[in-house]
Amino acid sequence: MLVKTRRLSLALLAIICVDEKKKRRRMWTRKWLGRRRQFGLSNLQRELEIDDMKGFRDLLCMSVEEFNDLLERTPSTEAEWKVIAKDFEDKWHFPHCIGAIDGKHIFIQPPANSGSTFYNYKSRFSIILMAVVDANYRFVYASAGTQGRASDAGVFAHSDLREALDTGTLNVPPDATLPGTDSTMPYVLIGDEAYPLRPDLMKPYPSRNLNHDQRIFNYRLSRARRVVENAFGILANRFRVFRTTICLHPDKVVAVVFATLCLHNFLRQQRSDVYTPPGYVDSEDANHQL
Repeated sequence: MLVKTRRLSLALLAIICVDEKKKRRRMWTRKWLGRRRQFGLSNLQRELEIDDMKGFRDLLCMSVEEFNDLLERTPSTEAEWKVIAKDFEDKWHFPHCIGAIDGKHIFIQPPANSGSTFYNYKSRFSIILMAVVDANYRFVYASAGTQGRASDAGVFAHSDLREALDTGTLNVPPDATLPGTDSTMPYVLIGDEAYPLRPDLMKPYPSRNLNHDQRIFNYRLSRARRVVENAFGILANRFRVFRTTICLHPDKVVAVVFATLCLHNFLRQQRSDVYTPPGYVDSEDANHQL
């Protein structure tokens, strides 16, 4: 009986040893996969950008150049603003324009006990996205999260964009002569009637009792300002989450908004023909007809 018990114990020990060997089996993997948890994704991304380009592309499914395009920020040099102004002049015949500004309501499910804080004039709950768009329907500035009850002028008045314009930190080019004239004019944003009239923000004349020149000016400004409305339309059509109520906390909605803006700009830059095919946005024929 003792012999049988000893043999059974040895058999069980052998099985346990085999299982332990199986558990200790090693698997090969790239070193940066292991560092992802240790150092975080942002630090790992920077390391790979320097040391391992192939690993960077495997991790993010894009090149370093494409990733930098994805995270492109608001222009901060005179040269960058002048490129935008040249595009507005060439495409929409409005010189010295550094962007079109407007607001869009992002419909949300209001947080508990928020009352009418997010209730807007459209009788819905929302946060406001205020954005500046260049002549190519790309967002060059965005601010999101203000409660829906605020006006466009109120959002602008409390924005970091207004503060940056007042302090000159955006490095907007100095006043210069208009093409083909001796008139000196500033570089400006353009907006609708809701925005304040400033030396760096131009809006249309009031619609009553306009003379011929004022009507032409309003037409030109509205024609150039249309790009921001088109950009909002592209965004809502490509990212259908903006066509319904987003059932998330407002802070998370803001994160969704900024993520989609980055993707929109990236696709406009890298995949424009697929993202916005011909006829998808307003365009003009040889006679300047829409």
